Amino acid sequence: MSTPARYDVVARLLHCLIVALGVAQYLIGWTMPDVHRDTQPVGLIAAHLLVGTALVAAMVCRVLWRVTHRPPADTLSPTMRKLSGATHFALYALLIVVPLLGWINASSRAWAVTLLGVLPLPALSEAGSQFGHAMGDVHGVLAWVLFAGICLHVAAALAHRFVLRDQTM
Repeated sequence: MSTPARYDVVARLLHCLIVALGVAQYLIGWTMPDVHRDTQPVGLIAAHLLVGTALVAAMVCRVLWRVTHRPPADTLSPTMRKLSGATHFALYALLIVVPLLGWINASSRAWAVTLLGVLPLPALSEAGSQFGHAMGDVHGVLAWVLFAGICLHVAAALAHRFVLRDQTM
């Protein structure tokens, strides 16, 4: 099987979808009210749950697509290839783990979590679970780690385009 010259249309569309969902999620997350003991999942909080589950679904599709389709050939040095691989792995992992931690937290609050507002999803922790509540804090911290990783990814893409002037992007 030959190595493609660039990512295929499905991979690029999934990338764009995940970027759009990520931007929406951060905008909602920054503007939604703080979650307290008696907070109900309405308004921006409900939107945050909706986008989070869509993000998990999109990431599952992206991972499945990536596992079954070869990425384009690169001309990176071995060191850059390792850094790129580690960064991409961390982004993929965080883009799955961060929403899952939010889902665990939502479950501990006895909030219904649905995929696209239609398909009910199972609770990932018991209502009132201290573990689930603690995962909400971890969710918040790792969301900032993910944001930093996204910034690094964007900076690297821009460096390849405008500084190195290679064909990576």
